Parts: sequence; C-alpha cells; structure tokens
Amino acid sequence: MSRGLARCQAFQNPTLEVRKTMTHVTVLGAGITGVTTAYALLDRGCEVTIIDRNRYGAMETSYANGGQLSACNAEVWNSVGTMLKGLKWIFRSDAPLLLNPAPSWHKYSWMAEFAAAVRGYRANTIETTRLAIAARAALFDMAEREKIEFDLEKRGILHVYRDEKSFRAAGKVNALLTEGGLDRRAVTPAEMRAIEPALRGEFFGGYFTPSDSTGDIHKFTRGLLDACIRRGAHFLAEANVEKITHTPSGIETTFTQSGLTEILRSDAIVICAGIASRRFAAMLGDRINIYPVKGYSITVPLEDAASRDAAPYVSLLDESAKIVTSRLGNRFRVAGTAEFNGENRDIRAGRIRPLVAWTQKMFPGIETDKTIPWAGLRPMMPDMMPRVKPGARPGVFYNTGHGHLGWTLSAATAQIIADQVARPTGTQIATKIVRETEPV
Repeated sequence: MSRGLARCQAFQNPTLEVRKTMTHVTVLGAGITGVTTAYALLDRGCEVTIIDRNRYGAMETSYANGGQLSACNAEVWNSVGTMLKGLKWIFRSDAPLLLNPAPSWHKYSWMAEFAAAVRGYRANTIETTRLAIAARAALFDMAEREKIEFDLEKRGILHVYRDEKSFRAAGKVNALLTEGGLDRRAVTPAEMRAIEPALRGEFFGGYFTPSDSTGDIHKFTRGLLDACIRRGAHFLAEANVEKITHTPSGIETTFTQSGLTEILRSDAIVICAGIASRRFAAMLGDRINIYPVKGYSITVPLEDAASRDAAPYVSLLDESAKIVTSRLGNRFRVAGTAEFNGENRDIRAGRIRPLVAWTQKMFPGIETDKTIPWAGLRPMMPDMMPRVKPGARPGVFYNTGHGHLGWTLSAATAQIIADQVARPTGTQIATKIVRETEPV
C-alpha cells in the first residue's frame, strides 16, 4: 500500500495505524520557510505532513513581499543609528519605521532585547550575509529541479543614496557584507543609470550587488508546495492547530478541520509558523520571542507599453525612503516600511500612500490607477537572527523568526534544520490520525 493511500485511509478509519520505517515529520506552516523545510525533509527520506490554517500555501507573509533575494540587505537592524532614526520618526505617520506607543509588555520587552542585541550587530550581519549567499544555490536548485516559474530576474540589486552622509555610512556596512563573502561595489551616478536606464532623480552614489536577484515568493512557494505533494507530502489545509503535546512516543498535534477535531501523531515537528511560532513554542515549553513587524507593498500592473517601458528591471533599494522594488514580469512590486503595532493586519491608506507617491515621482510613466495594496506581518526576533534549532524536548525543532529576510534565507535554513531532524532515521514508530466523533 502506498503511503499516500495509507494516509487517506487513516483519515477515514480512526483505528487504522500506519506502520513505517521512516521518520514522519509534521511541519507547521505552508509559507516559504515551511515549504522549503518540507522539501528538504523529503530529500532526506522523511515522510512529511504540512499543516496550515489557510486553504492554500503562501497566503500570509509569503504572499506579496518586496521580492528581493537580497544578500545585500543582510545588515541587521540592531544599531544605534537605527534606534535614533526610530525615535526621530515616532511622530510621523508616513515614516519608514512606525511605532504604536500604546502599552504592551511584549512589544516593549522585545524592544529592550533588541537594544541589548546591538553588541551582536557586527557578527550577526556577517553571519546573515554568509547564510544568504548559501541560500541562493539551494533555492535555484529547487526551482530548477521542479521547473518552477516565479518571474526570476538575475539582474542584481542597486542601492541608491541621495546624500554623501548616507553613502559614506553605507561604505561601513559594505565592509561587513564583503567580509561575509558578498561582491557589492560602489558605483557612480553615471554607472547607476547605465545599470538601470529607467532610474530618475539626483543621487550622490550607489552600491551594486550583481549576484542578487528578485522573484515572486508566492509563485515559488505554491510551485514548491505542489512539488512536495507530488513527492508524497500530505497537506492539511484550513487546519487550525489548537494544541501540541510532547509524548514519550512522539508529537501529538491537535487541530480542527471542517468542524471536527483531529490529532496527528508524528515522530517530530518543525515549527515554521511565522508570528504564530511564539504561541506554539510556548505549548512545548520553549521561548521563541517573535514580534510581528508589519510591512506593506503595492503591486502595479504594467498593462500598457508605456508603463512597461518606464518600469525598471533592476531591483532598487532607496536608502532614504527604505523602499525596495522588483520587476515581476508585467507587474511592478514596491515595498517598504516597518510598523510595530502588534498582530494587526489592517492595510492603512496612510502607509500605502507613500509607496504610490514614491512610484509616481521616481517613474512617472507608470500608470498607478490599478495599484493593489497588501500588508504582511514579518516574524522578527530581537537580534534579527532566525531560530534554526532543536527545542528543549526530543523531536521538537524550529525554523522561524526570519523577519524581513525569509525569502532570502529560507532555502538555506531549510537544509540546516532538515539535517538536524533527519539524523535519527530508521526508527519503527506507528503513526495514526484520530478523529473525534463530536464536532467542535
């Protein structure tokens, strides 16, 4: 009997147990981190079940981000300069970084840890750069193996600076990125326009990273999830996880689906659930101090020839506005801002307006009348470093907390965590799903 058929029958018959000789792993979350983790586990011979509360994969933070696969953006935010800018911007509703000052113990304790992590700024920036470079090869390999089309543009990323002070500060950051192994070079305004002829405005200078790229995170994640299912992974959609229990024989994940309560038993679990990872970790006795930091984007359809000609192909990062761009086929993605406002998913007009205004100013030939707004919650750790590690209890693992670099780092962290999970392979453990008879 095939594993897929056995699993299907296990749902229909609560008494059926599936005997197996491979490690069965539950992956919580079908965003970019969860799906790359599932794929890496399948490569190592694991049986995988992916659980997500949405009907489809990549429907939350992996839906419409800035699109940049950007080792050049590996600088962590834990610096005195960033904190001073945040204080300066606190009363500006259109500021790149916005803080809701309403009292919240989690928010302010997280910020205290963020400030304490300044001492790790240098080491963490270098390590993130190395991880981002390693992730490229893994992600491109997945895309090639599974023939995933995701509007990939390998044209590099151009950072632009409008004044000498910010350009000189970028040189200090560049030294750290270079130490991490990145080829990122200073360019003059003339060179910037040669790299991207559509670029307008006055600039002091820029930095160009030719090895970086852009692509549609949603298309890639959905394509890779389809590949995981083809390879035998099980996807439990619209499943709300209520409880996770560690037992002597493995992990029990209790969830509701179609009005019924079910229990999935597996040998191990990997938490890749974005901002929900903090809550799930607490169920297992671990502390993963993620805070949701909202980011916004707009997607501009390039429906006419004039708009397509006016839109840049090379990805941009405007340092003063903290705005990034990506050309996704006949769409133009513009993203930016960081908002500390708790688990709030509202798309606020006052945060979208600066993105539209920036697009109109920089590329006036683009028609913006059909702009599509979006907001997502980045899962950020205080030190800006993802948590890729085992939990306190056997069989519990985490691959989460990637913040604004989930698209950039996930293919590498997936390999790291899959190696850790797959070490104790070959155990003979029963797996079954128990369906309760009473609807919730």
